Amino acid sequence: MKKVCIWLICTILFVITGCANIKKKTEAEKEVDTFTNPLIFADVPDVDVIRVGSDYYMISTTAHMSPGAPIMHSKDMVNWKIISYVFDEINESPKNNLEGGNIYSRGQWAASLRYHDGLFYVFFGTGNKSYIYTAKDPAGKWEKKLVIDEYLHDASMLFDDDGSIYLAYGARRIRIIEFNKDLSGINREGLNVEVIPAEPKGLLEGVHFYKFNNKYYMTFIWWPEGGIRTQLCFRSDKVAGPYEMKIILSDDMGYPNHGVAQGCFIDTEDGKWYGMLFQDHEAVGRVPVLMPCRWEDGWPMLGDENGKVPQVMEKPVKGYNEKTELVVSDEFKGKKLGLTWQWNHNPDNTLWSLAERPGYLRLKTGKVVNNIFDARNTLTQRTEGPKCSGVVALELSHMKDGDRAGLAAFCSEPGTLTVVQENGKKFLIMTDRGVEKARVELKKDKVYLKMDCDFTTDDAVFSYSLNDKQWEQLGGKFHMIFSMAHFTGNKFAIFNYATKNAGGYVDIDFFRYDK
Repeated sequence: MKKVCIWLICTILFVITGCANIKKKTEAEKEVDTFTNPLIFADVPDVDVIRVGSDYYMISTTAHMSPGAPIMHSKDMVNWKIISYVFDEINESPKNNLEGGNIYSRGQWAASLRYHDGLFYVFFGTGNKSYIYTAKDPAGKWEKKLVIDEYLHDASMLFDDDGSIYLAYGARRIRIIEFNKDLSGINREGLNVEVIPAEPKGLLEGVHFYKFNNKYYMTFIWWPEGGIRTQLCFRSDKVAGPYEMKIILSDDMGYPNHGVAQGCFIDTEDGKWYGMLFQDHEAVGRVPVLMPCRWEDGWPMLGDENGKVPQVMEKPVKGYNEKTELVVSDEFKGKKLGLTWQWNHNPDNTLWSLAERPGYLRLKTGKVVNNIFDARNTLTQRTEGPKCSGVVALELSHMKDGDRAGLAAFCSEPGTLTVVQENGKKFLIMTDRGVEKARVELKKDKVYLKMDCDFTTDDAVFSYSLNDKQWEQLGGKFHMIFSMAHFTGNKFAIFNYATKNAGGYVDIDFFRYDK
């Protein structure tokens, strides 16, 4: 009898354990096959996404940062990895190098990404000029194909069935023009027509131009007077119009006055359709949002059956469970900077090095400037919501008087944790929009600086350590903002610049990130 009881107990325990494991596996599989919006809780605005076979490619705006126009790759439309940049630098004027001015809130904007006859194409404008780049391998080198000496705002390319190549562009008033078929320039005798006049009233821009089932479609962000940002679609049987209009999404996901808008349509290999748009999220930036797209009477309607963006939904493509990150730690042990890093404006490549002291990033000062906005070689990564933190380790023994080095929440109104050298002594100060809020003297030549970001309140806290173990907060909370002066989300920024004498340097041991 005792053996029977033991057998029964063991059997029951086996069944219970098995059921628990099945439940855990089911929950894990469910988590793997779903995602939560925003798709990427970081500043990845003006997205354009295409599918080539079973691969998805995305491009975004990076404004005044270099390298620019990131190309991202995904197998499931959810997990994205940066695989290249379209350009390393743009050299339209000395201002791109922070000489005689700057290009804050300008630079590369709202690119169009296309694939046609074995070649990838990117079109973008900078506020001064417009560019077309091409590549056979999107992860490889991009070649400059065409420079147009005028800015064509928020443009989108369309390769038509008859070989014609069109470009839709504009704000409020939308035009379509035609390129030469070899893309040597604009066809001055080709199509050039205003297809949408200054109606409907309000902001209308961010066009994405398509041809589906022999109809032409243009989709835009529309910000009606007194309303929320909304997604519109126009369609026509002819490329030159006339076009009819329909609202295809008007939803703020419960975030008042922050409508989800401006983006693209994507299909899957098995015929499902999706939309990828973005939503303003204040200090963290403009974040991508992925949603279903359903065709109703020939219109691509976005959102669920009620026209709402789902908070949680199934992945468009299942079976790819590799997690990817757009913000990462770096021990600076490689020969090249990782693709998640971008410089503020064009860098001076003579004033930074990964080779002079292997395992460290060396940042040298090259000229005397007044503030972080004028400083070359400020190195940045995105921040991420809802919360994240970054730690940077600095070695300071080769600073000169007047040098300022540290970690910033970089935007048009930055907060910084800055090491300053004055009369041979080093001090650590916390600044809020350029105003010193707290100061301590540093007795060591190595310091660890930490920035904790909370995007539920848009506040950041700065702390320091002398041993990477015990931390002390310096100053109070810093309130981060998003403004049109830079038009980018707050970034982790590592900087070093001279205010008195050039020639000093700091060595960065590591940047470590957590979220």
